[in-house]
Formats: sequence, structure tokens, C-alpha cells
Amino acid sequence: MEHKKTAGRRKIPLVKIEKDAYRYSTFSKRCSGLYKKASELVRENYVDLGIVLTSPTDKTYAFVHPTSTAIIDRFMNLKTDFGDQIVAENSRNKVNQLNDRLNELDKRGKIAKERLLALNEMNKNREKNRWEFIDQLNADEIMKFQAWLDVGEVMLKDQLPEASSSLQSPPEDANI
Repeated sequence: MEHKKTAGRRKIPLVKIEKDAYRYSTFSKRCSGLYKKASELVRENYVDLGIVLTSPTDKTYAFVHPTSTAIIDRFMNLKTDFGDQIVAENSRNKVNQLNDRLNELDKRGKIAKERLLALNEMNKNREKNRWEFIDQLNADEIMKFQAWLDVGEVMLKDQLPEASSSLQSPPEDANI
């Protein structure tokens, strides 16, 4: 098995780096990583951001968005605590979500009431229309309807003996 050529990624303890060349190199790498993360934060979250760094050689580096004066003015004119802003915004978001849910449930309730009223109206019309239908039959249609009812009555009578025999009590010797 071949050994790795590099140490790879591993946790580096946060202690002062004694050698100047290593310290300058590490600062440069970490500074570029910090700038990269800051630019991602600005691009993805539309925030105002300011970072000021001084190197081990006392050079000053800065990353600001949109401008340094805008960042400084914003920092100097803070009127509320950030914690209060976050709590207030979360509360507003929660209230908006609950209002949206309530509106959705209200819409569903209205739809359900309308459907119930429509079904009740249909049931009333169905009962009413049955009798109106019979009233509107002519003599030939009445004869056909009467024949249909007679056939239904005969079929029911044929079924009754079978049903009544199954409902009779068992014979007395059934327990033996």
C-alpha cells in the first residue's frame, strides 16, 4: 500500500506561528479564504459587510461592501439591538405564516360550506323531481311503469320464502 504524499486536511491548533515566513504564508492563505467567504456572503445574502485586517508586517487590508462610508455610517447609527431585530423579524415571519394558514383554512371552509349547500339543494331537487316525473307520465308510460313495479313485486315475493326459511328457528334436535 502506497503512503500519501501530503498530510491532507487536518485540524491545526490555534497557536502563534513562530517562524515569520510560515506566519506570512498562513496569513495570506487565510486572508484570501476570508475574502472569498465574505464575497459569497454579500452575493448570496445581500448584506452590507466590512472587514479590516492588519498583517504581521503591519499592512492594512480591507474588504467592504458597498462602501466604507456606508458601513461606518451604518455601524455608528445603530438604533436597535441586533437581537431585538432578529426576534422581531422571526415573529413577523411566524405571524405571516400563521395568517397564510388561516386564510387557506378559511377558503377551505367556504368551499366546504358551498359544497354542503349544493348537495342539500340537489337532494331536495331529487326528491321533488321524482314525484314531478311520475306526475308528467302519459298513459303509455304509466302502463310501462306499472308493469315494471309488478315485475319487481313478483321478484320480491319469490325471494321472500327463501329469506323467511333462513330466518326460521333451528330444529329442536340441532343441539345434539
